[in-house]
Amino acid sequence: MATSSHGLLGFFFSRFLGHGFVPLEASPPSLHPTSKISLPSSLKTHQPYRTGYHFQPRKNWMNDPNGPMIYKGLYHFFYQYNPHGAVWGNIVWAHSTSTDLVNWTPHKYAISPSQPADINGCWSGSATILPNGKPVILYTGIDPQNKQVQNMAVPKNLSDPFLLEWTKLSQNPLMEPTTINSINASSFRDPTTAWQGTDGRWRVIIGSKIKRKGLAILYRSKDFVRWTKAQHPLHSGKNTGMWECPDFFPVSINSSTGVDTSSISKTLKYVLKLSLDDTKHDYYTIGSYNREKDTYVPDKGSVDNDSGLRYDYGKFYASKTFFDNAKNRRILWGWINESSSVEHDIEKGWSGVQAIPRNVWLDKSGKQLLQWPIAEIEKQRIKPGHMSSRELKGGSKVEVGGITASQADVEISFKISDFKKAEVFDESWSNPQLLCSQRGASVKGGLGPFGLMVLASKGMEEYTAVFFRIFKRQTKYVVLMCSDQSRSSLDNDNDKTTYGAFLDVDPVHEKLSLRSLIDHSIVESFGGGGKVCITARVYPTLAIDGEAHLYAFNKGTGSVGMTTLRAWSMKKAKIN
Repeated sequence: MATSSHGLLGFFFSRFLGHGFVPLEASPPSLHPTSKISLPSSLKTHQPYRTGYHFQPRKNWMNDPNGPMIYKGLYHFFYQYNPHGAVWGNIVWAHSTSTDLVNWTPHKYAISPSQPADINGCWSGSATILPNGKPVILYTGIDPQNKQVQNMAVPKNLSDPFLLEWTKLSQNPLMEPTTINSINASSFRDPTTAWQGTDGRWRVIIGSKIKRKGLAILYRSKDFVRWTKAQHPLHSGKNTGMWECPDFFPVSINSSTGVDTSSISKTLKYVLKLSLDDTKHDYYTIGSYNREKDTYVPDKGSVDNDSGLRYDYGKFYASKTFFDNAKNRRILWGWINESSSVEHDIEKGWSGVQAIPRNVWLDKSGKQLLQWPIAEIEKQRIKPGHMSSRELKGGSKVEVGGITASQADVEISFKISDFKKAEVFDESWSNPQLLCSQRGASVKGGLGPFGLMVLASKGMEEYTAVFFRIFKRQTKYVVLMCSDQSRSSLDNDNDKTTYGAFLDVDPVHEKLSLRSLIDHSIVESFGGGGKVCITARVYPTLAIDGEAHLYAFNKGTGSVGMTTLRAWSMKKAKIN
């Protein structure tokens, strides 16, 4: 580790944590908050796949959300960004602020390479709000030997609500791989938001691996500057590969209200989220945290491998949560990567989008999380289109008119009264994504497929289908939720994978609900009130802008009752 005297550490801590911080080293200046950004010459004037209300920069590559937080009433969003092109590389921390998590103002980069400890890249990390209300960022830097090390940055001016200037510690790196601590120098990244124990010491976990064993390496600190590696990880998992972007936070057992990361209560469970590098999906478990032993144990049935629970069963990765103390909620951000080719990304001049921020809380069953788009997104709704309840007979579809179908928010619910035509569930169907691929929207069933056809062309040459199927399994029914991209585009250069998950809803006693946020090249869907989320990236060639259509459909032989259908055009958010 970098050496420094105790006197300098004391100076840092007394000035920053106590009476205002005197900078040690500032990041180099870059774009001014109001600078004009010139678009690449290859960027097409017509951009049918750019989003209207999902966050994305004007150009170039973006990936992981970093250290989202609220400070002095402003939401801050940082993200991995390449200033020089639409492919990964040259990574800095880009920065935007908002008052509502929907409309954003871009600023100059918060963190960019300037020290030996981050000269080859400023990778992902997290923000922690200290008890005195002051924010600190821990992030992964890539040093001259391409080792992954952990660094710290703090605001230069704490009275500035926009936090435009960030200062790095001269002591960086604060945590680094060595032969003594046996950490893999190429697999040591993405520090979490830190939390404080009853002993007053801070804890943070960092993703890593030893061979095929995934690790959440635990560090402790009394002063947030000098960190000591614990003898054991917070948690580990065999045959899971590299654990990227770990996230560890408490959730309330008996309330949907969010809680601070350092909260201590007997009414809390804990969530450990892992981004598995092998599969490029986010998985989570729910369990218990032993504060004395600093260990996390998933609940029985909560599996921490690629067969476990996922935030999202489609395009969604490297996610990060933060506690919004203004509204007492926990907010989840996630990166949605492209399904188009690298050549197409370079041609259009950008790559990567962020999912709509989601409110996340523990389901009353205690066995999974619920997710729902933040309420603020509903302020973007205009031009409502409603349809009265009706029966959708087998083989029928009904167009939802009066809205802009390429930029919309739609809610639909179904009630099944006759289950006689439900097909028998085969116990070998253990993989819901495979089942959705084999039984897509064009395959007629008994009860299903029924749901929505979005971004559909007039002649139905293109459409993306989000739908349910119901199967009979002994004394109960199984609900399958699918997002079928197989006919989403006539351009076969795109990845058109179909996604799916089993939905824990009893269709005999509950309505089947679906909400889809449609935004040109994104279809972000929430089934069963947020029990299953599936995000798709699609690039239709015909069903773009005003040529896109929206339908409710039922391709099964049995009828289903459509009890609710509400849809809205969505205003364009102010992001750039």
